[in-house]
Amino acid sequence: MPAQSDRPAPGRDETPEERADRLWTDMLQEVRVCQTGAQILFGFLLSVVFTPRYRGLPAFDHDLYVATVFLGALATGTLIAPVAFHRFLSGRGMKPELIHVARRLIAAGLVLLALTITGALLLLLRTATDLSTAAWVLTGITLGWFATGWLLLPWYVMRRGSRRDAARRRTER
Repeated sequence: MPAQSDRPAPGRDETPEERADRLWTDMLQEVRVCQTGAQILFGFLLSVVFTPRYRGLPAFDHDLYVATVFLGALATGTLIAPVAFHRFLSGRGMKPELIHVARRLIAAGLVLLALTITGALLLLLRTATDLSTAAWVLTGITLGWFATGWLLLPWYVMRRGSRRDAARRRTER
């Protein structure tokens, strides 16, 4: 994600502190959705091991389950980390530093969440159907969709906006 400067965003009349407050509030709103989804998914994953069908799964699916639960734990912890970080730094005038770290934690958490979801999907499709190849293909398509929607499209829009801003600055000279 691009670094945020202390300068106000174009079209905004805000101090660096107001900007930091706005960015932090925006980040909290965004991460709430991810946190809730990660926590619910993680909770469901934890319960799978206690089902009768789990014991009959092949070794690969047991390993896939353990890896998926591990990824789910990492995703949940990583997406909750900005809140814990804020608790430690609250009132110390370090919100720009908090935003810098939280941005990276949220990005890492989204990657871990995407891997958790695709791992859970692969396990589910392998268990629910006897179509192992189809399970791998559908899971690959899902992971590709996450990469496209969560990484490539935002990158493309950001790059396009940077080019537009650069062209506007050239014409303003």
